[in-house]
Amino acid sequence: MSVMQNSVTVTVSRATCNSKGSMIVVSNRLPFILKRNETTGELERKASAGGLVTAVAPVVIRGKGIWVGWPGIHLDNPNEKIPESDPNDKTPTAGLLSSKIVAIHAEPKLFDSYYNGCCNGTFWPLFHSMPDRATFIVDHWKAYVKINEEFAMKTIHALKLLKDKKEKDNGPPIVWVHDYHLMLAANWIRQRAEEDEIKCKLGFFLHIPFPPWDIFRLLPWSDEVLQGILGCDMVGFHITDYCLNFIDCCQRSLGCRVDRKNLLVELGGRTICVRPLPIGVPFDRFVSLAQNAKPVLNMSQQIILGVDRLDYTKGLVHKLKAFERLLEKHPEHIEKVVLLQISVPSRTDVKEYQDLKEEVDQLVGRINGRFTTPNWSPIRYIFGCIGQEQLASFYRDAAVALVTPLRDGMNLVAKEFVACQINKPPGVLIVSPFAGASEMMHEALICNPYELDDCAAVIHRALIMPEDERTVRMNHLRRREQQNDVDSWMMAFLKAMDSLEEEADDVGATSMQPVTIDDFDEYLSKYIGYTQKLALLLDYDGTLAPIAPHPDLATLPLETKHTLQRLSNMSDVYIAIISGRNVNNVKEMVGIEGITYAGNHGLEILHPDGSKFVHPMPLELQDKVVDLLKALQEQVCKDGAWVENKGALLTFHFRETPLAKRAALADVARQLITAAGFEAAPAHCAIEARPPVEWNKGRASIYILRTAFGLDWSERIRIIYAGDDVTDEDAMLALKGMAATFRIASSTITKTSAERRLSSTDSVLAMLKWVERHFSRRKPRANSLTYKGARIARDTLQMQMSYHLPPRSPRQTPPRTPEVISSGSDSS
Repeated sequence: MSVMQNSVTVTVSRATCNSKGSMIVVSNRLPFILKRNETTGELERKASAGGLVTAVAPVVIRGKGIWVGWPGIHLDNPNEKIPESDPNDKTPTAGLLSSKIVAIHAEPKLFDSYYNGCCNGTFWPLFHSMPDRATFIVDHWKAYVKINEEFAMKTIHALKLLKDKKEKDNGPPIVWVHDYHLMLAANWIRQRAEEDEIKCKLGFFLHIPFPPWDIFRLLPWSDEVLQGILGCDMVGFHITDYCLNFIDCCQRSLGCRVDRKNLLVELGGRTICVRPLPIGVPFDRFVSLAQNAKPVLNMSQQIILGVDRLDYTKGLVHKLKAFERLLEKHPEHIEKVVLLQISVPSRTDVKEYQDLKEEVDQLVGRINGRFTTPNWSPIRYIFGCIGQEQLASFYRDAAVALVTPLRDGMNLVAKEFVACQINKPPGVLIVSPFAGASEMMHEALICNPYELDDCAAVIHRALIMPEDERTVRMNHLRRREQQNDVDSWMMAFLKAMDSLEEEADDVGATSMQPVTIDDFDEYLSKYIGYTQKLALLLDYDGTLAPIAPHPDLATLPLETKHTLQRLSNMSDVYIAIISGRNVNNVKEMVGIEGITYAGNHGLEILHPDGSKFVHPMPLELQDKVVDLLKALQEQVCKDGAWVENKGALLTFHFRETPLAKRAALADVARQLITAAGFEAAPAHCAIEARPPVEWNKGRASIYILRTAFGLDWSERIRIIYAGDDVTDEDAMLALKGMAATFRIASSTITKTSAERRLSSTDSVLAMLKWVERHFSRRKPRANSLTYKGARIARDTLQMQMSYHLPPRSPRQTPPRTPEVISSGSDSS
């Protein structure tokens, strides 16, 4: 393509943008809006404008892909057929067949709570770094979760449609999820696709800013949002700053391992690529519009053009006040310049936006009233939508474009203005440093909308800028925007997904290196230091030993066992294994003498000297264990499900049960467990029946530390706790602020109190090796850790334990006190 730009010709050749696999686009809205014809009552398509539709729709159509989204209206009959496009339709979506559309339908109140409540009431202001305007309402969040789940299920349906028709099988389909409306959907799409053995690639793109950590952490559901986005293989943002903000949040909020240099995040053993993908505009289309648009402006005055949606992020009030300051400080511009401000209506039913409109209207009236002369008014204000042909004329003939949002993801107005600048001499672009566009539009004048005097000075400079400087600046801007137009953005996405049909050049590092010992240096060295003793509290299944189909198969890797053995012989290292298994079984599985073992989530604790602590079981439940075991075996032990008898606990396992039958069996098991007076606690593909006692891994951990190190344990030692299950969260929460905590987490959305996440048992082994290396470099100390001194503290320790019991009949005996069984030996 070739476009004449003043005296410079820019030529860009680009191949047709095609994807290796079919594309499924998932966005809040379909690429068109459905309207009902008032005369016939039939549904009709109305085209949607925007760069996303222009760039993406042709790729979807050529690859016979599918678009998932809300049609713009709530249909009484969700099965009503979506019409085909009008035969005269020339828009980019004209070829998108109704069979390639999967529409979302939701109850209107639920959708309103999701869209207006959570998306626009919470995420929009927060992500634009305006937390004072954000609301955090749990019902809105629940609606957001539910609608995201619905989008995920519809996307799985779309994937199955492609699979059944075997569309374009030269590569797995790409699922491209868009924007802040759908930040949870990808995680559920991935989980369901893996369960149904459907191959696909998942990408996400955020069209608004991603805020820094100190803003983002205000969100009560920040962990869930991050993990939802990380369900993708590639995450795209407009600029590098947003990428780094996201990576920083992943590390600081989730405890993920990250690579800032290569923009990578690791979660659940997967590497997620984070990429800056600055969106462009259909450059040639705007050039054509500018060439054919009729003049509509009075060229006797210099026009300062503002085009903004009426939104508090756009800085309209600041812009008007800056223009007023210009007229105050530079009266020579009076009667010679006009501010043409176009404000596009937005959320007119929301009071906050109604108040903003009223404030803008009053400000325009006040400035016009102050400076108007018989032949001139300083501000021409248009509140409404402008056609693209007329807008192109405004862009072409304006002397200055004033693009000064308080915060903006990119801002395509700046790029559209540049594309339409075909006049000689050209105009001048002024951009706020808080718009994403400012990162690459270096030749624009930068203007801080918060500093009114500076803003007025920049506008004055633009108005008096010499022609040669205008030309040089605009030529550079036009060359860059033509090269990086919306089609280039689409190609950059496909390249980042490694799904471009043409051979792509280097796409950069796409996977993180395996965890090494050195990865723990920064976190643990400062915490542990070189004088403190260390207590290692470790879960077994999923932490030390990989999860296996049957508990008997979850064996401790030999290298891990040898490392633990060597650590147990170090004088300043104390080890306790805290497992959901019964205490004898976990000791047998680990097989190391001289360390503490806790079974049944701490209900049984076996000390290194052979003494044993057993938490009392309520008497009325002791007999019910047998009855519950029998009921579970008779009613739910089928299709591969079985019950493990741990003595104090029962665990119903359904890991080997077919996916379709799991939910029903689990529901019955929960009902049986609850009816028997036990607590039904979730575990890895299992449900545990626990006695209703105030005891868990957190209480057990503190008991172990107090017995081993005395009442002042928190001042004498450093602690590392590592676990992979929801039961370990009790310990992480109890030790929060007093321990270095690790959660071995999969890709599923997991809320954790841990400070860091590890991807696998191999990562735990690397951490243990770091501990070994760290302590092996120390010199032996005279007052090294022994268990004998702690035995005296334990013997004098009075434990206060309570549990929830139903009312006792007069004949029942009171519960027993905690049982401590001593082997009679004082040796460790």
